Amino acid sequence: MHSSPRYNRQAILPEIGVSGQEKLKKARVLVIGAGGLGCPILQYLNAVGVGTLGIIDGDTVSISNLQRQILYTEDEVGMLKVDAAKRRLLSQNSETNIETYPYSIDKQNALEIINKYDIVVDGCDNFATRYLVNDACVILKKKWVFGSILKFEGQVSVFDGEVGPTYRCLFPDIPTDSPDCNTIGVIGTLPGLIGTVQAHEVVKLIVGFGELLKGKLWVLDSLSMNQRTLKYRTNQENLQIKDFQTDEIKTCQIENDKEEIDVFELKEFIDNRLDFTLIDVRENFEYQICNIGGLNYPLNSIPERLSDFEQNKTLVLLCHHGVRSMHALRFLKAQFPTLNVVSVKGGIDAYARLVDNTIPRY
Repeated sequence: MHSSPRYNRQAILPEIGVSGQEKLKKARVLVIGAGGLGCPILQYLNAVGVGTLGIIDGDTVSISNLQRQILYTEDEVGMLKVDAAKRRLLSQNSETNIETYPYSIDKQNALEIINKYDIVVDGCDNFATRYLVNDACVILKKKWVFGSILKFEGQVSVFDGEVGPTYRCLFPDIPTDSPDCNTIGVIGTLPGLIGTVQAHEVVKLIVGFGELLKGKLWVLDSLSMNQRTLKYRTNQENLQIKDFQTDEIKTCQIENDKEEIDVFELKEFIDNRLDFTLIDVRENFEYQICNIGGLNYPLNSIPERLSDFEQNKTLVLLCHHGVRSMHALRFLKAQFPTLNVVSVKGGIDAYARLVDNTIPRY
C-alpha cells in the first residue's frame, strides 16, 4: 500500500513509513477544548493525517480569542468553536473525519464520549476538567496527553490510565488558589509552542516511535527558552479509581475576573448547586414567557436597586441573547469593582437551543 502524496515528507521517514501513516489514518483522537491549545493540536493532527478527530467544546468564538486561537477569523465571532474549527480543518484536509460535541465534558457524558477514541488530548483551561478526564481515562484505561500554559510558561506530559503514571500521580490534590489565563494572561504564541509539542506526542503514541513524555513533565520557560524535564512515579492507588471524584468539580467556583460563562457552565453551576444568585435582566413580560428561575431585575431598574446587590455574593446575569446582561455587568462592575459577577453568553435563547429544548423560544 502506498502513502498519499500529501504525506510523502513524513512517510519517507523510516520511523513512520507507509505502515505508520496507515496507523495515523486509523487512529481516533479526542481533543478536549478548541481554544489556545486545542487550535494547534487540531491543526497539526489534521495535517499529519489522523483519520478521525473528535472536538468537544461548548464555547463560541469571541474577539479576545483571536490573539492565540489561530483556527478562527473575525467573521466567525459568535459562532460555535466546534463548527468553526470543523470548517477550517476540512478546508485544510478533506480526508479527515471530524466529530463535534458542542458542549462541555462532564461526569454524565465523559465515559461515553472518551470510550469512542484511542487517545485523549487535553486542550482545556481548568483543573476540574483535567481531574475528570484523568478519572475517565483510568476507568477506561486510555492514554491522554496533557498540556498547560500560563503567562510565559508551558508544560506537557503523557498519562496512561492503564499502567500509569496518571495526572493524579503528578498532581495529587486540586489547587484551590492557582491563577489562570483569564486573570493572569498568556502570550499569544505560547499555546502554539505547547500545543504543537502535544500533537507531536500524540503522533509518537499512535505510530510508536521515539521516547514519550510518560512519567516526565516537560517544562518550557519561553522568556529564556530554558527547558527542564521532571520525572515522577506511578502511585498504584491512582489506578484503582472506579468512579468520578465529584468533590473536586464542586470546588471550582466562578473566577473573579471572568466576565462570561457559556450555557453549559451555567448548567454545571445549577447541577452542582454552587453558591450563586441568578439574575434575569429581561423585561417582566419576557420573564413570564420563559425563565429558568432566579430573580427578575429588568435592566433599566438596576440603577434604582443597587442596595440589593451584595458584594460578597456571586452573581450570574442572564438575558435573551447576552447583550443586556453584559451591559448590566459593565454597570455593576463600575459601581462595585470587586463584585463577582458574570454574564451568560447567548442568554436564555442559547440555553433553550443547546441545553434544555423544553424552554420556549421567542
